[in-house]
Amino acid sequence: MADIRRTVREWAAEHADPSTRYLVAVSGGGDSLALAWAFAQEAPGLGISIGAVVVDHQLQEGSNQRAHDAAGTIAGWGLAPVIIKQVEVGTAGGPEDAARTARYEAFSEAMKETGAGGVLLAHTKDDQAETVLLGMTRGSGPSGLKGMPESDGAFHRPLLGISRDTLRQALSDAGVDWWDDPHNTDERFTRSRVRNRVMKVLEDELGPGVSDALARTAALFRQDSEALDVLAAREYDAQVDSTEPGVRSVPVSQLLEHDPAISSRMIRSMVSAVGGAPPTFAHMKQVETLLWRWNGQSSLDLSGATLERLEGLIVVRSAENRPAKGTRRGL
Repeated sequence: MADIRRTVREWAAEHADPSTRYLVAVSGGGDSLALAWAFAQEAPGLGISIGAVVVDHQLQEGSNQRAHDAAGTIAGWGLAPVIIKQVEVGTAGGPEDAARTARYEAFSEAMKETGAGGVLLAHTKDDQAETVLLGMTRGSGPSGLKGMPESDGAFHRPLLGISRDTLRQALSDAGVDWWDDPHNTDERFTRSRVRNRVMKVLEDELGPGVSDALARTAALFRQDSEALDVLAAREYDAQVDSTEPGVRSVPVSQLLEHDPAISSRMIRSMVSAVGGAPPTFAHMKQVETLLWRWNGQSSLDLSGATLERLEGLIVVRSAENRPAKGTRRGL
């Protein structure tokens, strides 16, 4: 109980803005209820305004009643306002991604409705470990291995250093009941299999502390990755031409002077700047060929953008600014 309350105080001291209202994102499960409970205990002394948004995904029978029960419990602790958002979960990207998309849309709506400036999410050290492990298996590189950030715009994760078991123990000590979502043990979902099978095997075979080690890995990767991001952004600002709408260009010679860790970040930023989706690993291997093994290749079609080598430049264009067929390309 003391650990979670201390963690909340430390997060507030470092990150909270007294003029901002925050909403705890609640599902009714143990993690989010523990976060709401801890802020209910600490908020008066911290001088910050804390409410809650309870999200009903409408995926299981009785979800509406559980949402109202959770909202009543939280309101009884003194958090205000407490609102319930029902969401319609689509199918794009699979059930897990679709539910996440719907949930974050509900968070954004709740902030607008309440005037809140931030949402507090109950992701734990165990969630972070699972995220890193999933990133490793997907080959997502630093973007996956650095895990979830403690703060990401309006979204904050104060509990990334706390284990799931610690939260459950705090609720038990406080006499608070919680709901265990059966989806968390449903092996149709990848994260559920990682949580309930893969992590258990790793702990059994490698010994305790796997979650701690993976969470530390995320922190170290994030530190290094953010430093490289800053360097790449500096070079991008100095070298990339953005004068033409929907087009970004940079001299090939400039990119070749940089380590691939920098040049690849610059190219990814160029693609994003014209409205393209983040290039895949396969896309970036093709870009490397344009840079290092140039022999007159045609332009590359990316998701929402094109990239070509033209007269000594790497040129990235939005889909609306695709180069005309037959355009001469050269060194």
